[in-house]
Amino acid sequence: MAERKGVLLRLDPAVHDALARWAADELRSTNAQIEFLLRRALADTGRLPGNAGKMRGRGRPPANEGRGGEGARGGQEVQGGERVQADEDVTD
Repeated sequence: MAERKGVLLRLDPAVHDALARWAADELRSTNAQIEFLLRRALADTGRLPGNAGKMRGRGRPPANEGRGGEGARGGQEVQGGERVQADEDVTD
């Protein structure tokens, strides 16, 4: 995976607070929510590059992410920023 770029972003405190609440409602960090919204805006206007990497799913990453395991999400896949259940049955 390519190294991610860091960006300093200055926001109005009220905008930041609203964004942080929205991110928490959707189980994302504020940073992930900003990236999600930017990607959605780029896609909606036809400006999302075809070589843009995929976003990680919502919520806390599984403990074994990056170690070749499926992780806590089992058969769930991420499509368009939303988590969906895969066709296979998943039991806990």
